[in-house]
Amino acid sequence: MRDAGGVLWLDLSAGVAGDMLLGALLDAGASLDGVRAAVEAVVPGAVRLSTREVRRAGLRATAVTVEGDEAGGPHRRWTDVRTLLRAADLDDGVRARALATFAALARAEAHVHGIPPDDVTFHEVGALDAIADVVGVCAALHDLGLLDVGSRIVASPIALGSGTVRTAHGTLPVPVPAVVELCRGWAVTAGGDGELATPTGAALVTTLAGSCGPLPPMALTTAGVGAGTRDRPDRANVVRAVLGRPTGDPPAPGTGLEPMVLVETTVDDLDPRLWPAVIDDLLAAGAVDAWLAPVLMKKGRPGQVLTALAEPGLAADVRRVILERTSTLGVRQVPVGREALDRTWVTVDVAEGGLRVKVGLREGRVVHATPEYEDVARLAAVSGRPLHAVLSAAVAAAAAAGLTPGTPFPPTAPTPGDPGAIPPGPDDSPVTGRTTDRTTA
Repeated sequence: MRDAGGVLWLDLSAGVAGDMLLGALLDAGASLDGVRAAVEAVVPGAVRLSTREVRRAGLRATAVTVEGDEAGGPHRRWTDVRTLLRAADLDDGVRARALATFAALARAEAHVHGIPPDDVTFHEVGALDAIADVVGVCAALHDLGLLDVGSRIVASPIALGSGTVRTAHGTLPVPVPAVVELCRGWAVTAGGDGELATPTGAALVTTLAGSCGPLPPMALTTAGVGAGTRDRPDRANVVRAVLGRPTGDPPAPGTGLEPMVLVETTVDDLDPRLWPAVIDDLLAAGAVDAWLAPVLMKKGRPGQVLTALAEPGLAADVRRVILERTSTLGVRQVPVGREALDRTWVTVDVAEGGLRVKVGLREGRVVHATPEYEDVARLAAVSGRPLHAVLSAAVAAAAAAGLTPGTPFPPTAPTPGDPGAIPPGPDDSPVTGRTTDRTTA
């Protein structure tokens, strides 16, 4: 159920966990089948998701159950989870938000334990149930159109709870240290006894919501209620999701361009060996592109301008990466507009094997078709042929398949057995449709 340009408000006055948030979004109309498909893409055959109607302090709510042999069991490193998400056949917006959420968890755990983020081993948040919660929430938001341009997510202050809780690290005070770290800069309350906000829930809210505040002006269209595990007589243990159309707020600029932001800083004292990792961290945080440009700074010092392009809702995570991963003392941010071609992959055959061609499309016609360099390099290394020879063969194969500027896409299918027939595309992008690739600018 896509409704781009909508407003979502999350009522977290009773706390938040990943399954509660997912239940609220499903109760509000997100497709359970769509959520299942996204989770299946990340951990195939390992998780079964189901919902049921329950009562919490007399209120009807939707409870989500995650079943699987591994649920709650294995411990995974942040690098393992990142690999799973990057390899999965997911919508790019869903992948970016899931990566950003787990990256936030990794940063929080790294700070708490005094280790690098890549050394973090998730315990409570590393099992399949938490992966299902994070990916499921991101997929539900996508299905509701709340990851689209012009949409807005606002959340209330988070009730964190009080007391103590037993964890893989022993008995910890509530809120647990990772939740405290994740909620820096966010309005919070105690809200009651016990652990009301889990690290997964806190990471999802503070990563995906653009702001913290009361119910914004809207023409209310629907609402959903997600249930927590416990049924407390004194307070409904639920998350509420309230959706509507914006009213009273100024519309987005009517330029026809996609609103984005540029976040950048200028640095002259960072070890140059660290820059590739910084770029990787920015992309993991949700930036659609990131780059360096050499400049001459004050006093004649050579330096680098680090720039990241991101959606407005992910700008805070991008700024955080720049401030934490570089030696800068500040960042600047400016709004920009972007027009991007639709993009898809087509697989073509050369003598050395199959390789992917990225096709840029506009209004159903090919603008350009570029062989994927990594595939070309792999086939050249395996076959021993010069790189330029394989690249030339790939360009010729793309042209033979009808992938030339100005031609309709997909090209007219040749007869079976014709050597110009287009082989099936890779699983993440069928050649029979167009997809938007938002991994680059």
